[in-house]
Amino acid sequence: MTGAELRHLRRCVELAAEALEAGDEPFGSVLVAADGTVLAEDRNRVAAGDRTRHPEFELARWAANHLAPDERARSTVYTSGEHCPMCAAAHGWVGLGRIVYATSSEQLASWLDELGAPASPVRALPITDVVPGLPVVGPVPELAEEVRDLHRRFHRTRGDTSKDS
Repeated sequence: MTGAELRHLRRCVELAAEALEAGDEPFGSVLVAADGTVLAEDRNRVAAGDRTRHPEFELARWAANHLAPDERARSTVYTSGEHCPMCAAAHGWVGLGRIVYATSSEQLASWLDELGAPASPVRALPITDVVPGLPVVGPVPELAEEVRDLHRRFHRTRGDTSKDS
């Protein structure tokens, strides 16, 4: 993991914290060009009721509208949490390049179980089960506790925790 990659992931965690402060689930993502230029970033926006407003999905839409296919293929999506199947599919359909994530879907599921939070309505699948052959890097252990704390805070404010973690 390079210093630049870690900086991009830290920005994703900052965006996840912004989502939490806005009353949303803590997820954030950054789209980066092959030359290291940040092209777009977003945070979760599902609190208003549209459960498809994941940042990874929004970045795929942005890329489809603003980048040529070869630019998309050479880009990297950095994200605070591993893509869900919906976002992985959008990523694959748009033809984006590699994914680097801070924490895995397996970690998230474990944390939610520890917190007594409701399970996801969609089964978690590894990104490469949805988009075979896609280069994927993650999880990144040095960010796990910070991301876990964001999820802990989100579920405590909702009152759906049964255990104090």
